[in-house]
Amino acid sequence: MNSKAKLLTLASLAVTFSGLTVGTVLAQSKLTNQPKLAINGIGSVRVGMTVSQAAQAAGTRLTGDAPNKYCYYVKPQGKSQDIGFMVAEGRIARVDVWRNSKISTLKGAKIGDTEARIKSLYRGQIQVMPHHYVQGGHYLTFIPKDAADKNYRVVFETDGKRVTQFRSGKLPEVQFVEGCS
Repeated sequence: MNSKAKLLTLASLAVTFSGLTVGTVLAQSKLTNQPKLAINGIGSVRVGMTVSQAAQAAGTRLTGDAPNKYCYYVKPQGKSQDIGFMVAEGRIARVDVWRNSKISTLKGAKIGDTEARIKSLYRGQIQVMPHHYVQGGHYLTFIPKDAADKNYRVVFETDGKRVTQFRSGKLPEVQFVEGCS
């Protein structure tokens, strides 16, 4: 048996010992440099996790603002500093993506995309609202059709032409214009 096969065998034994299946472990990849944003999280980090659970899922420490009872942000240490996790009442409530064109949604939407591209990727599911601070800008909000996702959204902020940042998460936090402010 070669060293790679031995390693896989040991990993399988460890997984079996911990009571998990190999498929589950392999499907839960760590947070990479180019994770995909979903309606309920990014990479292996999911809305609803505690900060400790999210750090374990991400494979890195999450550091940031001093925790308070209701709302604060943490970021992955040593990873992209353009991702922030909003923590509300001790659990991940939303994921913000700032200034990073490498991160995209599961459908491929990213910073720099035109409003038209976002509308075409999420045809018939985008609500357009005027931006609170950017004259001519918009909030393009993806509203899912699936009843299981009814409490989640993806919000794309634009300058009126292109996406400047975006976020996903649960209601109502995903709609907070000023984050935790």
